[in-house]
Amino acid sequence: QVQLVESGGGLVQPGGSLRLSCAASGFDSNFRLYTVGWFRQVAGRGREFVASHDYRDRRTKYADSVTGRFTISRDNLKSMAYLQLDNLKPEDTGVYYCAVSGRSRPTSSYDYPYWGQGTQVTVSS
Repeated sequence: QVQLVESGGGLVQPGGSLRLSCAASGFDSNFRLYTVGWFRQVAGRGREFVASHDYRDRRTKYADSVTGRFTISRDNLKSMAYLQLDNLKPEDTGVYYCAVSGRSRPTSSYDYPYWGQGTQVTVSS
């Protein structure tokens, strides 16, 4: 059974940093064959693409709003994915979700069949 569990969220002041983690299980040592994505959601709005790490060419992709501030990474041996959030802004507040897809470079939430439960990030002074 596939499971994704996020952790690392919290309350941080503007300009601060957080590191989100995503622990994956149930992929039978094939986690490396999946694209990992991070999305975020604010109440009343749909899930917004934040970043992805492609399984095929290992390329990363970021939303324009987080480029230069967020960094996605993964450790396939540990079946872990990470999202480093730096220089956080109040508009980064939301629930952050880890997701996994068998597609290459997907940015739509509809292309990700596997999701974690989310972790709350609040940026406020």
